[in-house]
Amino acid sequence: MDKELFGGQAQIERKLFTFSLRENLKGCFFKITEDVGGRRDTVIVPASGLPEVRNMIDKAWEICQEHKS
Repeated sequence: MDKELFGGQAQIERKLFTFSLRENLKGCFFKITEDVGGRRDTVIVPASGLPEVRNMIDKAWEICQEHKS
C-alpha cells in the first residue's frame, strides 16, 4: 500500500492538477494527476527522475519567458 509523504493541488485554467509524493515497498515516486471535466490522466515519475524533470520544467519556463519579450 502507498503512503503519501506530500500532496497538493493547483487549479490552472480549467484543469485541476494534483501532486503527490508517495512511497511504497519499491521506493518513492511523484504522481501528477490532471483532471479535466471528470477525465483523469496520471503520470508517475520515480523519485530518482525528479531532478531531470525539474531541469526540463526550468528550461521550458526559461524559453517561455524569452518568447514573451
